Amino acid sequence: MRVLGIDPGLQCTGFGLVDVEGAQLHYVASGTIKTRDAALGDLPGRLKIIFDGVQEVVRRYQPTAASVEIVFVNVNPQSTLLLGQARGAALAGLVSCSLPVSEYTALQMKKAITGHGLARKEQIQEMVARLLKLPAAPGKDAADALGIAICHAHASRSFDAITRNGGTMARRTHAQFKGGRTY
Repeated sequence: MRVLGIDPGLQCTGFGLVDVEGAQLHYVASGTIKTRDAALGDLPGRLKIIFDGVQEVVRRYQPTAASVEIVFVNVNPQSTLLLGQARGAALAGLVSCSLPVSEYTALQMKKAITGHGLARKEQIQEMVARLLKLPAAPGKDAADALGIAICHAHASRSFDAITRNGGTMARRTHAQFKGGRTY
């Protein structure tokens, strides 16, 4: 399985790909989709760059599954709305390529990568580099995207094991729930 992780952002959207072979994870690629070329007030232009960039990553690396970080509510509602639109453009790019998409919160990703949900960006970068045996820590947005991909790789193994052993658990890719989303 090849998993594409997306860390959405209006100015910089991170992406990361990992191959999953049993319990082994292998780094494929990572980077960012930057929208700085679009005029500052050109929201539709920025969203198109994200949409096209995600589609290009999917075409180039041919992932079999995708995972996206769930947006949290900021103190500034306008920032939350803009981030949500960037996330929507990334999701639209993924589903237009017929990829199954799962969603995880930053807390779920941080717990999967570092063991605790209050990890700092630097800790995520360092643990992703260790888990994937990278020569150096990736950039912050790429590290978060790789973390989301790793989180999905771990969750997929668990869900597959449950259903393989006769479990009747129905897998959900998203669900609204009081304080956030659950899986």
